[in-house]
Amino acid sequence: MKMKKTLFKLFALALVLTFGNACNDALVTEDLEENLELKSANTAKKGYIVVLQDADIDLELSSLKGYEKKQLAMKAATGKILKRAGISDAEVGHVFGSALKGFSVKIAPGQLKKLQDDPSVKYIEEDRIISLGLPDIEAKKGKPGGGGTTSPAQQTPWGISRVNGITNYTGTKKAWVVDSGVDLDHPDLNVNTSLSRSFIIGGKTTTPDDENGHGSHVAGTIAAKNNSIGVIGVAPGAQVVSCRVLDRRGSGSFSWTVAALDYIATDGVGTAGDVVNMSLGPSSRYIDSSVDAAVQAVAAKGIKLSIAAGNESDDCFYYSPAHNNGPNIYTVSAMWESDRFATEFSNFGSPVDYAAPGVYILSTYKNGGYETLHGTSMAAPHVAGILLLGNVSTDGHVTSDPDGNPDPIAVH
Repeated sequence: MKMKKTLFKLFALALVLTFGNACNDALVTEDLEENLELKSANTAKKGYIVVLQDADIDLELSSLKGYEKKQLAMKAATGKILKRAGISDAEVGHVFGSALKGFSVKIAPGQLKKLQDDPSVKYIEEDRIISLGLPDIEAKKGKPGGGGTTSPAQQTPWGISRVNGITNYTGTKKAWVVDSGVDLDHPDLNVNTSLSRSFIIGGKTTTPDDENGHGSHVAGTIAAKNNSIGVIGVAPGAQVVSCRVLDRRGSGSFSWTVAALDYIATDGVGTAGDVVNMSLGPSSRYIDSSVDAAVQAVAAKGIKLSIAAGNESDDCFYYSPAHNNGPNIYTVSAMWESDRFATEFSNFGSPVDYAAPGVYILSTYKNGGYETLHGTSMAAPHVAGILLLGNVSTDGHVTSDPDGNPDPIAVH
């Protein structure tokens, strides 16, 4: 991986967005759905992510093989910890046994101290909401439609040409799309439905199918088939796996994202050489230690991650998961077709590894459709596709950051 660039200065005319990190689906203007309120019907309760440090739990988990067995062991351990802390009315969400050891839970804030004092608890942080928003240029255009009953004749989007996408992917590695889901029966996508899962808790649906469109768009840029319809992806025909962590409005929580990464990190699920695309993050500056730990754990297994830098025209150093650095972790900002840095919305900064096509990107969408979207959400899957091909480099072309300095573009 190339040396990290020096920290960019904030663009003087940057537009501050209300929503977003790495996203550009429909702007969330309605109240979040009831399942995303990180408070239960008892409004005194709040959502937390609890990370553990317990040698006995670690030893037990190391002897277990398979995701379901680890889940059962962690549920039992979670129950014991809550009982020991004298918390009988907790609402446990997810448990984590691979990327990290811990669980998500809703409790009254007054019970937090009792849980923090338990010797098995390493730290606790509040569960936070992730929302998809629009880069400003897309907000002016309006809400995307998507869907449709007639598949258009195949074309090659400009971004696929720009990063030198191939005509057919013959490898065996998979792309894990941690997002709003993937259209499971889209005719232009090769979805591994047996591995696909939803990590949404309390929603009206539990399917990994995409009800928003954002995740399907990401999947198409990575791996849309080379056939006679729609579009072609960077690694055409590669298997994509839906890890749904966002609802139909593009909203979710950090604990759901940690749960998806925990699943991928489990032995026998994700494998070295696979690629995870994360086109999501918080709507404002926020560092989440648990999701960062999960990202690092997945990368340590030899699984590569492409992470969108975000759409706030801000330094992504202040956002999880975009600020993560290290082997197998690639943070991606966005550029126009002219190789110009997308100063209108794209985040920047020292964590950024590459800029990739992120404006007027045509790809697959929900309900078998196609749509043109903008954002670093669209840039990251270009790099994810390149990572599937096994070769990330620079080709001498440059784009510009807000100060006009060279910024390498990801190509193979």
